[in-house]
Amino acid sequence: MVSSSRRAFLMGRRPPQTAWQTFCSRLKARVQGEWTELSAEPDHEQARLEPASSADVHMVLTLAGEYGVTVCLEGVPQASETDGPLIVLAPGRQMARCDRLEPNSNRWFVQPGCLLGEMEAKGFQGLANAPAGMTVAAWLADRRQHDWPTGRTNLSGVLHCSVILADNTQAALGPFGQDNRNPLDSLRMQQLIPALFQLMGESETQALRQALWPGRYRLDALEPAEGEDINLAHLMLGHGGDLAWVEWLVLDETVLTGSDPEGWSWPNQEQSWQAQDVDSRIKALFDPVDRFSYPGQTL
Repeated sequence: MVSSSRRAFLMGRRPPQTAWQTFCSRLKARVQGEWTELSAEPDHEQARLEPASSADVHMVLTLAGEYGVTVCLEGVPQASETDGPLIVLAPGRQMARCDRLEPNSNRWFVQPGCLLGEMEAKGFQGLANAPAGMTVAAWLADRRQHDWPTGRTNLSGVLHCSVILADNTQAALGPFGQDNRNPLDSLRMQQLIPALFQLMGESETQALRQALWPGRYRLDALEPAEGEDINLAHLMLGHGGDLAWVEWLVLDETVLTGSDPEGWSWPNQEQSWQAQDVDSRIKALFDPVDRFSYPGQTL
């Protein structure tokens, strides 16, 4: 009988697994969604996962943090090729519900994998000019799709959303005011939300309040137009996929108004520098470890 050490000598020892290989093997063993490795090239390793549930996303974030893997949302334009290992999360048909909350209600529960064409067919007239094959996740993350006037983020029709932050904190975002403090239900959110309000109140940020909000992230949602209420879910409008993973939305089909993606452009150079500084501070508050990829300005 040949001993294991003798067999290893005859067969040759396997080289030790790289961090990427270990990440892939551990993740594949723990998720239910469809997995595809896209590239094993050193420093440019990539894989794609269609999560079967939020549990898969939690596992991705846990292992990505352990092995230094960047997480990217499929369908959002990227500024450049990302250096280092990357996993693309692609919300698919297992996360594609789109149901009325109640019979004859204008409010819908929508998951990230639902397609805009499907929503239009169900009555969302504000999406008539949007790409039919775009997922709700990509639509929510694409800044070009959310270029309403400053303070008018209510035109998105977004009422509530549930998000998973890079540190796996789960939060429900929605109306926020004296009578509704639900978004501050965790220590993480108790730190994050006041910091965002403080940033919005700074003179540099206030200087960005023009007819059209020039920043990537719609921080102007914290100072809505007169007659409108603050809704923290609007912080996810145009977020580029690099602030959080959005699990689901509640949308009002009668409120959602399509914006003009072709008409949106970056501001002049002076305003651009100011907006980029504010954007970078928002990114640092949401995702201080840069776990989610940053799309940059190539929209």
